[in-house]
Amino acid sequence: MNGFVGDFRPRGINATAALLAVIAFALGALSFAKGITDGEPVFLWIGVGLLVLGVLIPASLKMANQWERAVVLRFGKLQQIAGPGMFLIVPVIDQISSWLDQRIQTTEFNAEQALSKDTVPVDVDAVIFWQIHDPERAALEITDYRSAIARVAQTSLREMVGSSLLSTLLSDRQKGDELLKEQIGRKTAEWGVTAHSVEIRDISVPAALQDAMSREAQAQREAAARIHLGQAEQEVAVKFVEAAEIYARSPAALQLRAMNIIYETTKERGATILIPSAMVDAMNPGGLLALAGVGASQDNRRPAAAPRTPAASSAVPPTRPQRRRRPAAD
Repeated sequence: MNGFVGDFRPRGINATAALLAVIAFALGALSFAKGITDGEPVFLWIGVGLLVLGVLIPASLKMANQWERAVVLRFGKLQQIAGPGMFLIVPVIDQISSWLDQRIQTTEFNAEQALSKDTVPVDVDAVIFWQIHDPERAALEITDYRSAIARVAQTSLREMVGSSLLSTLLSDRQKGDELLKEQIGRKTAEWGVTAHSVEIRDISVPAALQDAMSREAQAQREAAARIHLGQAEQEVAVKFVEAAEIYARSPAALQLRAMNIIYETTKERGATILIPSAMVDAMNPGGLLALAGVGASQDNRRPAAAPRTPAASSAVPPTRPQRRRRPAAD
C-alpha cells in the first residue's frame, strides 16, 4: 500500500522491483527445472538462489519520487534520508519509518466565535501554505506535523483576532496575513517546516452587528454627502458673487449673458419663448452691435452712447387774423 505525507506505514512493491522479482523467479524456475532434468545440483542451487533473490528484491529495492524523501532507520537509529530515485535497504535490519512530501501543501483552519479586541465575536477562515525543508527534523522532532501545523495555525489565528480591532481585521487583511505568517513560521521552523504564506479567506460577524454596521455606514455617507453639498453651494455662491460684481461693473456683459441664455434656451426644437418688449428694450440690441464693432477695432473699449429719442414737437396751429369790424353808419 502506497504511503502519503504523514503515513508511517511501509510502502508496497514498486514497479521496477516487481519486474526484477518476476524475472528472478522465472530464471530460478528454469534453472531449477534444468537441474532436475539434467540431474546436476549446480542448477538446483542456482535456481534456489534466484528464487531467494526474487523474494528479497521487493523488500530491499525502493524508489522515491522526485518530491519525496524516505526516512531509513537501522536498528531504530537514523541511517539515512533516502531519495529521490532508487535506493537499497537491508531487509529486516533496515526500516523505512516514514515518507515525506517536500512539495508546497495547504492546510485550512478557522477560529469560531473568537472575540476581537473590542469584544466582537467573529468567525475567521484562513489557509496556510507550508513546505518541509528539513525531512530529518520533521520525522524525528514531532509525531504528527500535519496535526501540529493545524493546531498552531488555529491558536495563532485566535491570538491575532484577540489583539486586533474588528475594523482593523476587516480593512487590513494583508497586515493580518503577514502577522500570522510570522507567528506560525517561528513555531514550525523547529520542526523543519516553513510557512510560505497565510491568507485569510473570510471574516464573518453576527447578523445583528452587520445591520448596525450597515446603518452606521449609511449615516456616515449621508452626512458626508450633505457636507459636500453644502461646500458646493458655498462655492457656487462665491462664484455668483464674483459674477455679480463683474456684471455690476460692466452692464454690457450682463446684456450679453442675457442674450446667451435666450440662445441656449432656443436651441431646443419647438421651444417658444415669450419675451416682454421692455426686456428687449433693456437689452438695447443696437447699442450692443455698435459696442461689438468698436471693440473689434480698438483695444480699449469705450461705452456706447445711448440712442437719441426724437423729441416731441409742440406744433402751434397758426392763428387767423382777426378782421376789424367797421362801425355802422348812422
